[in-house]
Amino acid sequence: MTEQTNTARSLLAVAGDVCSRVCSAVEGIDDALARIQRDNPSLNAFIAVDGDRARHAAAVLDQRIADGEDVGPLAGVPLAVKDTEDTIGYATTFGSRLWANAPVATRDSVLVGRLKAAGCVVVGKTNTPELAAKGVTDNPLYGVTRNPHDHERTAGGSSGGSAAAVAAGMVPLATASDGGGSIRIPASACGLPGFKPSLGRVPDGGPDPVDWLDLTTRGVLTRTVDELLAVLDVIVGPEPTDLRSLPVPPVPWTVAIEETPRPARIGWSPTLGYADVDPDIVVACEAAIERLAGLGIDVVEIPVVFDADPVMTWATMIACYVKRSVGDRDLDLMDPTVRGFVEMAAHVTIDALVAAEDTCHSLNLRLVEVFDRCDLLLTPTLAFDPERLGEEDVRFVRATYPFNMTRSPAGTMPVGTSPAGLPIGLQIVGPQHGDLTVLQLMREIERIS
Repeated sequence: MTEQTNTARSLLAVAGDVCSRVCSAVEGIDDALARIQRDNPSLNAFIAVDGDRARHAAAVLDQRIADGEDVGPLAGVPLAVKDTEDTIGYATTFGSRLWANAPVATRDSVLVGRLKAAGCVVVGKTNTPELAAKGVTDNPLYGVTRNPHDHERTAGGSSGGSAAAVAAGMVPLATASDGGGSIRIPASACGLPGFKPSLGRVPDGGPDPVDWLDLTTRGVLTRTVDELLAVLDVIVGPEPTDLRSLPVPPVPWTVAIEETPRPARIGWSPTLGYADVDPDIVVACEAAIERLAGLGIDVVEIPVVFDADPVMTWATMIACYVKRSVGDRDLDLMDPTVRGFVEMAAHVTIDALVAAEDTCHSLNLRLVEVFDRCDLLLTPTLAFDPERLGEEDVRFVRATYPFNMTRSPAGTMPVGTSPAGLPIGLQIVGPQHGDLTVLQLMREIERIS
């Protein structure tokens, strides 16, 4: 068992010091680059780093501050970008040999553009499974990303490189995305807070259509909920090129959360009605729920949320999306698991795809019934410890994808440690557009843990 030390400073402290000129953005970037050089060889979180580009961007930022400009609330914060997201000067390979020779991007994605406009400095790109289509981060192009808490375990996926980079203290902020749990799974595996906003809160947009249509949402990974809130205030809001994007919140979330009431009643579903869960994980989650009950929150147990595991319905949708991305490229170059989605898509009829969309509606109707009884739904984020490298046991990721299908806001918070020394996450799911209620309870859990 090995564990990476994490002594990196808060992104809020970094931004405050850079803005007040206590330290320079260049110094902060140099520190991040040194941490990456020291820790990345053992974790393989980053697949590309451009120190010269990052130092130049930081120097420009320092000069703007010296000239009296307002450079944004995240001034000088080192940023890692998941390798499914465009950022100027880096190729976007999607963790795939099919895109190994992709040209460097000449534009930033909407998410990266907003973060850079707020003062962030990109230091590199992080690893992801091919086309972000697995719950573990490995691929034939860049290899496996290891968990900072145990190098023989996965960091989760698909934002595993981003989660490992933040959890290990290489950077305080990384972009992420979640189409089936890809923020919550690695956040839980690496001991971080993780939050999948309501669909459309953090827009996609740009010249290309959204890859996974009504399932995937963009987001970020940070080390604390307060950091997460500060970044969300920068990245939420409408984008005219994204058909799904939602209006800007009337009040910044860092302000509104102070007026958001604590939930009066929470539902607790250990298995959602279909998943086997490690008893040690249930015990840790129930201990956190008992602490919440001690604050006066009522708890109601909900043994069955869904009558059956919707994984095959989710997989039907994903298969079609992956097939669209791959087109007529050479399948022999692909990860066999991801190639399986492409092969599956050949047998999906139009009727089957429409039926899958209809199932999303049915699942949401079940959640409407749940939220008639409680304000939030809590479940274990992962059913088992993150799998060991080389294993193919996907049972540990059975609790996240339903809430992509329902478009629900959903977060995860670390609430304990398993007997194997791995972090345990508690998943918090909210009703439609109930993002602030989820974030409020995440912050409450962080305070009492």
